[in-house]
Amino acid sequence: MSVRFEEIDWRPTRLGDISLRRRRHPASGDDVYEVKLGDEFLMSSLFTEGEIALARLGLAGTPGGDLDVAVGGLGLGYTARAALDDARVRSLIVVEALGEVIGWHQRGLVPLGDALTSDPRCRMVNGDFFAMAGDSQGLDPQEPGRRFHAILLDIDHSPQHVLHPGHTALYQPAGLRALTDRLYPGGVFALWSNDPPDEQFGSALAQVFAEHEAHVVTFDNPLQGGTATNTVYLAKTDPASSPVQE
Repeated sequence: MSVRFEEIDWRPTRLGDISLRRRRHPASGDDVYEVKLGDEFLMSSLFTEGEIALARLGLAGTPGGDLDVAVGGLGLGYTARAALDDARVRSLIVVEALGEVIGWHQRGLVPLGDALTSDPRCRMVNGDFFAMAGDSQGLDPQEPGRRFHAILLDIDHSPQHVLHPGHTALYQPAGLRALTDRLYPGGVFALWSNDPPDEQFGSALAQVFAEHEAHVVTFDNPLQGGTATNTVYLAKTDPASSPVQE
């Protein structure tokens, strides 16, 4: 059994001080992993339903097999792990801005680290997803201009509550149009949000994508009692657009 509380790692980063902590849940006795950026909680292994639903809903809307998938944001790895659980996924790249977070997985400091780093389909890329999404070189430094069947994004708290002001542009029509250049025809963009469905963001999606919808994910909240919700946005490009899917 672990100690009641332990700070596993702490590092200064360009976005602020980031820390990985482990605490023992008082009721179950299970280890709970938490990530903080400065004074703000980013994620907890106690609440993973939304991250898992992001991958499952996003890939459920992606037809065919031999899927190439990109994930924006590594975190504790639950979205990436859920994507790899889909047998149709032949390749997965995870774009993470903080090399320190990638290091946690490579060093086995988080529960899913070994599973992700040992899966030959999975590759972690240290880079700024938002800058790369809008650049003609795209999300994969090894294959400039590469397209994907699905892009799953879980970095900001919501389109209105971003971690850095530079992220805001992606959630506007122009930013979303640039993102579609990273998708195959009929490809899916899925976004996790901690907030309820946002009509303004839905309007931006409608201006760019052929289809879009918002799913509310409900799960138990043992800390506050009752339930909590996340939102997963799904948007699909026009399957008739070019170029032809490989």
